[in-house]
Amino acid sequence: MTPVEITQDDSPIVLGLPHTGTFVPDDVLADLNNRGRGLDDTDWHIHQLYDGVLDGATTVRATFHRYVVDANRDPSGVSLYPGQNTTGLVPLTDFDGHDIWTIVPTEAAIEVRRQIYHAAYHAALQAELNRVRDIHGIAILYDCHSIRSNIPFLFEGTLPDFNIGTNLGATCAPEIEALTQEVCGAAAGYTSITNGRFKGGWTTRHYGRPAEGFHTIQMELAQSTYLRDESAPWTYDADKSERLRVHLSSILTQLAALAPTLKGTS
Repeated sequence: MTPVEITQDDSPIVLGLPHTGTFVPDDVLADLNNRGRGLDDTDWHIHQLYDGVLDGATTVRATFHRYVVDANRDPSGVSLYPGQNTTGLVPLTDFDGHDIWTIVPTEAAIEVRRQIYHAAYHAALQAELNRVRDIHGIAILYDCHSIRSNIPFLFEGTLPDFNIGTNLGATCAPEIEALTQEVCGAAAGYTSITNGRFKGGWTTRHYGRPAEGFHTIQMELAQSTYLRDESAPWTYDADKSERLRVHLSSILTQLAALAPTLKGTS
């Protein structure tokens, strides 16, 4: 299986999808324990949720699972959230802090996976961002994520529905953050926060270079907003999803319209 699926189009928006893949090669699967083989920490159905919400969006999707190697982690292994519980380039535990391996991957094995999967995803993503910026003079990477709304190992309490991450405003023009906040804040029946527990992963931080025309923003959705239940079999809820897609479409449509006004700004 190819590590990356790419759909090219001509909007200034690129959708990053690093955590929706469920492919695990046989040799990796053999080393996972039963809990790991459940693949519970997938961003379940996020590619389906975003499909068609913006005409013209380019999408870059990792097909491999984050337990193989996490496409949204620093390839050097440096933690995104020092001092807080999180998972690494190749997670040793799931989001609940439980071991997922019968045989823990070696540093050599991790490096092979980084080269085969992580590097391939980011080469594709960089190429698409470059292509889009060449067309528009600007590229906006909107990184699509989801997570269970209650995970005591990672955070206290219940996560808001919309979790916007811009690394404290460093990764995009302030207009991008403000517009996204405005749409989320006005979405009736939903809660939102900016740069709360999730400030943007490695992808958002790495590619966010507004002075060079690359703007990035991460959206971490609570899975309760579009799944029937936040547990196996992780069933997609069509009614919930259609309500949510209205707001996602509003965000992305307005960001695409905003993009031409940001050329040459930082």
